[in-house]
Amino acid sequence: MGFLFVALGGAVGAMGRYAISLLPVKTSFPILTLIVNIIGATLIGFIAGIVSNHNEVSPNTVLFWKTGVCGGFTTFSTFSLEALTLFESKAYLSGGIYIFLSVACCLIGVFCGKKLSIMIR
Repeated sequence: MGFLFVALGGAVGAMGRYAISLLPVKTSFPILTLIVNIIGATLIGFIAGIVSNHNEVSPNTVLFWKTGVCGGFTTFSTFSLEALTLFESKAYLSGGIYIFLSVACCLIGVFCGKKLSIMIR
């Protein structure tokens, strides 16, 4: 049964990721992927915080949101490819900034998501 919840959540997350990729943003910097990763990190932090503070959350709900939605939504593999592409095109400063912002902002996003979950107890 868990596979079904992961699959459904993954479909929701992937559709959300695709919808964001359709935004009309024209830049050589992969800003939409950065935004998706920050949103995904914040969401997974929020979910982890909710689960750690509320015992009544079902395992299937956690699978749907954390493994399914967040797994289907976030784009770390795309991030890695885009960072490498920036370096291969000799855009070293942009590549370095992109990696730094992705890691730092996503860590902050997870922290904020967990803190936000505490506020809704």
